Amino acid sequence: MDAGQDAVSIAPRSRGRRRWRLSAQAVSWLQVSPLAIILITFFALPTLIFLVVSFYDYDRVGIYPDFLLDNYREILTSPATLRVYLSSLQFAFIVWAITLFLGFNIAYFLVFHVRSRMMRTVLFLACAIPFWTSGIIRTIAWIPFLGRNGAFNQMLQGVHLIDRPLDFLLFSPFAVCVTYIHLFTLLMIGPIANSLAKIDPALLEAARDAGASRWRTMVDIVIPLSKTGIALGSILVFTQVMGDFFVVKAMSGGQSASIVSQLATEIQAMQYPPAAASAMILVLFVAIMVGGMMRVVDVRKELVR
Repeated sequence: MDAGQDAVSIAPRSRGRRRWRLSAQAVSWLQVSPLAIILITFFALPTLIFLVVSFYDYDRVGIYPDFLLDNYREILTSPATLRVYLSSLQFAFIVWAITLFLGFNIAYFLVFHVRSRMMRTVLFLACAIPFWTSGIIRTIAWIPFLGRNGAFNQMLQGVHLIDRPLDFLLFSPFAVCVTYIHLFTLLMIGPIANSLAKIDPALLEAARDAGASRWRTMVDIVIPLSKTGIALGSILVFTQVMGDFFVVKAMSGGQSASIVSQLATEIQAMQYPPAAASAMILVLFVAIMVGGMMRVVDVRKELVR
């Protein structure tokens, strides 16, 4: 009787504890829904609005709903606009090449030549210290250093390397590139160092034992195994340069222009349809560049390793 009563009393309890279980697909959708809502609200919807407005007509009074290709035609056929795009691309490729060279070598030194973990952390923090201040402050700090009567010119004159100050150091494309490199090199160091840290040192030792030179070891082992970090760093640097506005304005002295600065000028003039068209072309171009890099390196596959 006691056993029967226990069975009867346990059965309702077990039925009362029964819970609804969601399928794995439903759980996945719930997990990704917060990020999806944020991306749709703050990226997809504004981009859709830009796309719609880019086909509108406009005048000095306002904008008018329409479906015109004139805004895109003016952008793609205007010599001034093409020069701005070429200027931005030139800055992007120059900065990308130099930051890749510097970032790879610095990351390689930190990972393979600094044996102490503490010293490696200290050196990496030394690279990151400038990021503790505002990017605007770090940009403006180059003006008194590169100016005609700045610290760099005075140092060169002090050691009698030059007779008069160098004029090209400030308010020039050189100053823009130097500032970009200072701002974005760490964005290249971080991903590459993360990829290099995953390389087993035994592979490098085996290559040396097999008689491979440092160059062959670098080309055949290190670079292929660090391609994920190179791709991620390249994406970060390229998108930052293409989307910049302040550095070109502050450091070129009005001698250079960027796509975003042209957008700002059109917005100030209330020319919203051509500004929207320029924004869509910029987004499309950057998406193509990023897509091309992602085709070369399957970042998702590499990151899950």
